[in-house]
Amino acid sequence: MEENTATESAVQTPEEPVYSQVSIEYIEKQTKKARKKGFIQGLLGAIGIVFLATLIVGGISVVQMIANGSLYAKVLGSSNSSVLDKVSIDKIDSLYALIERTYLDPVDKETLQEGMYRGMLEALDDPYSEYYNKEEFAQMMESTSGTFEGIGAYLTQDPDTDEIKVVKPIKDSPAEKAGMKADDVIIEVDGENITGQDLNLVVSKLRGPKGSEVRVGVIREGEDDTIYFDLKRDEINSVSVEHEMFDDRIGYIQIMDFADDTANQFMEAIDDLESKGMKSLIIDLRSNGGGFVDVSVEIADRLVKEGVIVSVKEKHGLSYEYEDTGDENYLKVPCVVLVDGNTASASEILTGALKDYGIATVIGTKTFGKGITQIITPLDDGSGVKITNSRYYTPNGENIHEIGIEPDVEVKWDYEKYKKDGTDNQLEAAKDYLKKENP
Repeated sequence: MEENTATESAVQTPEEPVYSQVSIEYIEKQTKKARKKGFIQGLLGAIGIVFLATLIVGGISVVQMIANGSLYAKVLGSSNSSVLDKVSIDKIDSLYALIERTYLDPVDKETLQEGMYRGMLEALDDPYSEYYNKEEFAQMMESTSGTFEGIGAYLTQDPDTDEIKVVKPIKDSPAEKAGMKADDVIIEVDGENITGQDLNLVVSKLRGPKGSEVRVGVIREGEDDTIYFDLKRDEINSVSVEHEMFDDRIGYIQIMDFADDTANQFMEAIDDLESKGMKSLIIDLRSNGGGFVDVSVEIADRLVKEGVIVSVKEKHGLSYEYEDTGDENYLKVPCVVLVDGNTASASEILTGALKDYGIATVIGTKTFGKGITQIITPLDDGSGVKITNSRYYTPNGENIHEIGIEPDVEVKWDYEKYKKDGTDNQLEAAKDYLKKENP
């Protein structure tokens, strides 16, 4: 009996070609490889076209940047809005080459660079925006800390004449011991005429390491010749607030400037006077050129019952208000604020708040009129800038810039009387006013 068997291979007719399973798989692999190769070639071609287009566009951009000078600014690490362009850089290089070639004395490149930085701030035509090199900036910041090394005198700059006057020597300082007096006008430092120079720059020349010497020339009213002081610098512990109790329990607080520790010193002074039964208060802001706005606001907060102390508006319309915190520990006795033409900036913020709220009577002469504030910014190399960045307004909405604050009672300074017997006629007027108002 014949068995019927089957095999794993299919029976084909002679006309149909015969393929093995292996050959079919091979063909499929080759087909996929060809397709993949074509895709990669196409992709590379597209990338090449994009790259070529980018080069063309980039080349056009570079040509444009060379034409308008912005490429120079890019190379120098500046932004598209850089003040430097091809024309300015070429001009600076031409000037430098000309100076090196023709200027009589040796040229220090860093000094010329410092001059460019200063000139940029000076071009703003704003006396309050300034550039400070590394040493000047460090000394300026040091002056607000309460401890520094120098001659030890409070100085102010007359707004009309630019004269730098001594407000008062600091107690036990080299300046006081040498005989420097209030209202002395400093005209010379180590043989250099400093007339017309910025106050902060002159201060930096007077500062120096403890034990070093400096020669200061001043002119004094009634003296024909320049008076010279040979001073040995020392460590100065600056006290920006002084206070005492006069007769009739009239408290007196003098604020020389608004530095880091001024608010704390003021709080200690007024607490001390209140603990002794103060019946009225004189706050002396004469020749106080200002300082930190927030310090002035903190002191005003201690005196004002409630409300906005000062409002500030910046360049792009940003505005904000410094308000009283609502503390019940406010001033509850009659008060006089003494001011003069050198009462400025943060001092005017305090004066304006006390006047607008009727907390104090202002006596003296019209204040300086600095209704703008500055921001101090350190730069990466240790130098720094001070730039005017806002206007401020008193609680009544007044901006006093270049206007000042008029006193309620005008009393002009009698220098001759002070020189004769030491009488401060403005201070005496404040005492008399409080005695009449609070017998």
